[in-house]
Amino acid sequence: MIRILHMIGALEMGGSQALVMNLYRHMDRKKIQFDFVLDHPERDAYANQVKALGGQIYTMPGFHGNVMEVRRAWDEFFTQHPEYRVLHSHVRSYASLYLPVAKMHGVKTIIHSHSTSNGSGLSSLVKLALQVPLRRQADVLMSCTREAGVWLFGEKACRSERFFLLPNAVDVEKFRYNETVRREYRQTLGIEDKLVVGHVGRFHEAKNHGFLLESFAKLRKQQPEARLLLVGDGELRGDIEEKIAALGIQDAVILTGNREDVAELMQAMDLLAFPSKWEGLPVTVVEAQAAGLPCLISDRITRDVDLSPLVRRLPIDSAEAWAQAMAEPAARQDVHQAIAAAGFEIGESVERLSGLYNQLWLEGKQT
Repeated sequence: MIRILHMIGALEMGGSQALVMNLYRHMDRKKIQFDFVLDHPERDAYANQVKALGGQIYTMPGFHGNVMEVRRAWDEFFTQHPEYRVLHSHVRSYASLYLPVAKMHGVKTIIHSHSTSNGSGLSSLVKLALQVPLRRQADVLMSCTREAGVWLFGEKACRSERFFLLPNAVDVEKFRYNETVRREYRQTLGIEDKLVVGHVGRFHEAKNHGFLLESFAKLRKQQPEARLLLVGDGELRGDIEEKIAALGIQDAVILTGNREDVAELMQAMDLLAFPSKWEGLPVTVVEAQAAGLPCLISDRITRDVDLSPLVRRLPIDSAEAWAQAMAEPAARQDVHQAIAAAGFEIGESVERLSGLYNQLWLEGKQT
């Protein structure tokens, strides 16, 4: 059996984690097994699923200027675990510290770009400096979109044979619209006869929850019975709760926390609102389209996610415009054929990735 080591930082319900778990569930685990390295082990929403699927979870020190500690820990890890021949890193911020260590142990490496920004401030500049060597260090340069690849690796690298484009595919059948599920979930949530705007995502700066709350507060003035369903959790939860209170919309916002029944929760929604400041390729928007759900998204999100007529774009400069757009969502549509035709069906991605893993596994440890 091939065991692939994924450096993913945390097993929280974020976009990269959702993609990896989608791939993991559909992989032939008699042939390929996933194991995980975390530097934030407390963020472990998927940990039980990983263990149930047969995966191992390891913890390594995170980076806070401790260059030698990080390199030493990875050196000790590969010395103790010679069974690993392939490292697939979804953490880019300080991967340049441990990719050379993996190479020293004969391990083949993949660096995976899931975004198009590091945010702002001093930490973003540090990350940017640390990321520059990645395009030279990794054996495979992988990204969810060409835009995300060019951002991290540069245009020239994305024209090389080392570049591997892997769309953020989903299990289309799992998200197929189901009227019975919709009725059950809306009844359980107490939203049977209400307009329900939904959002699925980590409580992080990139997701722009503050703007979403301001837009929804304006929608409430037009439609007092409207509800906002926020699925997810994260470091900004406290700030978001304070903003909800300040806007006086506590009775209209449902905070579900991290959930494993996202497919079912999407059935209960009337619209997915996704005003991100930046993204790689948001899995959530693909999943929502698989559920036949109209999507109102930021114009800063890559057009690679526009898989169907369900997607509508708006600039994130007017909460009033977003409120108006949310007030009259389009009807649901079955767009499964369009999603599959665009290469976003999970089976195709699993087949391509399995082929890459097999190739790298055979090449690993041979030097």
